[in-house]
Order: sequence, then C-alpha cells, then structure tokens
Amino acid sequence: MTQGTGAPLAQRTATPDRPARRSSVRSGRQWTGLAIGVALLLAAVALSVAIGSRTVGLATVWRVLWQEDGSPESVIVHQLRLPRTLLGIGVGAALGLAGTVMQALTRNPLAEPGLLGVNLGAATGVVVAVAFLGVSTATGYVWFAFAGAALTSAAVFALGGSGRAPTPERQVLAGVSLSAVLGALIWAVLVTRRGAFDRYRHWDVGSLSDRETATILQVMPFLLAGILLALALGRQLNALSMGDESATSLGAHPGRIRVLGILTVTLLCGGATAASGPIWFLGLAVPYIARVVTGSDHRWILAYSLVLGPTLLLGADVLGRVLVAPAELPVGVVTAFLGAPLFIALCRRRRLSVL
Repeated sequence: MTQGTGAPLAQRTATPDRPARRSSVRSGRQWTGLAIGVALLLAAVALSVAIGSRTVGLATVWRVLWQEDGSPESVIVHQLRLPRTLLGIGVGAALGLAGTVMQALTRNPLAEPGLLGVNLGAATGVVVAVAFLGVSTATGYVWFAFAGAALTSAAVFALGGSGRAPTPERQVLAGVSLSAVLGALIWAVLVTRRGAFDRYRHWDVGSLSDRETATILQVMPFLLAGILLALALGRQLNALSMGDESATSLGAHPGRIRVLGILTVTLLCGGATAASGPIWFLGLAVPYIARVVTGSDHRWILAYSLVLGPTLLLGADVLGRVLVAPAELPVGVVTAFLGAPLFIALCRRRRLSVL
C-alpha cells in the first residue's frame, strides 16, 4: 500500500516543477539566441564598413575610426560607409519592428508594410511633394512620407475590418487594392510631370547609398521614437492576440492598443521609407524568423526583430555590393529577390493561419 500510494505522491510533487524547468530552459535558449543575433549584427556592421568597390581591411577600419587622418580609407569610412551603415541599422530595425506590429494588430502572418501598401502610401506622399511642390530632399519630403504612410495604414485597417471581423485574406486584399490604386496614381503624376521623374526614380529604387547625413539625422528621431514605442507594446500585443474580449478582461484596451500600433507603424515606415525609399519583404521575413525561434511572445519577437532587421538589411546591402562588383545592386532589389520566395512559400500553405 505504501509503495502503491507513494509513487503517485512523488509524481504529484514533482509535476509542478516541470513547467518551471521548461520555462527556464526556453528562456535560456531565447537569451542565447538573442546574443547570437547581436553577434551576427556586429559582424554585418563590420562587413558593411569594410566591403565595397574598394575593400578596407578591418584593422584599417578600426584604426581610422579613432584616428581620422585624411587618408582615402579614412574618407571612405567616415563619409561613405559609416553613414550608410547607420542608416541601414535604423531602417532595418524600423521595418522589422513595423512588420511585427502590423502582424500582431491584424493577426495576419502576411502583413508587411510593402504588401499592405504602407510603403506605397509613403511613396505617394513623396511624389506629391516632388512633383507639385518642388521638394527634392528627404529633409523636405519626410513629412509627406509620414502623412502618406498614416493615411494608408488607417485605410488598410478600416477596409480590412469594416462591417465584419478582420481576416488575413481581407487585410491582404485591402492592401493589394490600395497598392494598385496608389501605384497608378504615382505613375499618372510622373508621366504628366516628367521633370520629377529623375528625382523620384533615384529614391524609388530603395537604397542605402548616396543618402545625405542630414537626411539620416532628420529621420533618426522619428525612427527612435517608433522603436521605443514598439518595444513598449510587447505585453499589450500579447493580450490583444487572445482576442478583444480576453484582452479587455485582462485590463487591456484594444482600441488604444490599435491606435498606438498605427502610430508606431506610421513613425517607423514613414521615416524608413523617406530616408531609403521602398524596401520590400523585410517586414515579412524578420517577424517570421523571430517567431520560429522565440514562439508567440511578442516581447521576445520584438526584441529579436530589433536585431534581425538591421542584420538582414546590412547583409543584403553587402551582398548587393559583391554580386555585381565593381557596380552595386540596390538593397531594395536584393531584399525583393530574397523575400519573394518566402512570401510564395507562405501563400502555398493549404490554410492561411491567423496569428
């Protein structure tokens, strides 16, 4: 009798410790993965500063970083590579976090600033500024990019959820429809205003090169504000993922969360698109990779997106310099080539899951 009742008692005593142990192991793996991601980001930064049409050794890069001696290597590093790398870090983090927030708000694994038309909304604002107001620099049209991104974000959320519960399919259809309309509007303006075409096409290709330092300094405050706001939304996005009723019972406010989320996406997409031009699929790939590694906790997904976004963007930028050297492929072209297969793979799933 003692043995018959003792074993179940031991099992009952040990069982509550198992979830705690599993949680501890999972948390350790997440911290380890994040540390590996930071190491990969540092490697991408080093490659971005060192590799180009003229490769600069890492030892030389380290020396001229601290001692600007006027040499050709010093000029390359300080005037070309460092601004480009800093812009890549800011834009990559912004687009990665924007994709994560959009997917959480819509519960749609295909939500991404480019696919849902937010990038084209920002581009429309830029076209209006360039064609009708004579604005030619990002310091001038950044506000128009913000306005276009904000209006498009609001329209996608409104069209995807008007009259019934939003679904991934409706969100994608709303984004595709708006993208078609905005794309037609952009080209209608450019055809009738040919003087604006040369200025627009240089921006529209999606690139980190030839961007002025003043442009980077102007958009960085907005990117930083969006990044901080996105990271602060992690716990609230977790509550929203359980549905509006469950989120309300936990003390969250779904309407407020969505407003803050749209504001976050506007800051991140507007600033990133104004500075670098439209860059596709990064906001789709980064949250997907982060979710595979971390699970469904948005606090971890956002932290990983903050690291993986710039890592992937800088890696794609370096790849574009190497593939057709001594010429360069714009980073927007590289991310489109790399991201399109992932999008096709997600679309080929038998059933499009809701997050």
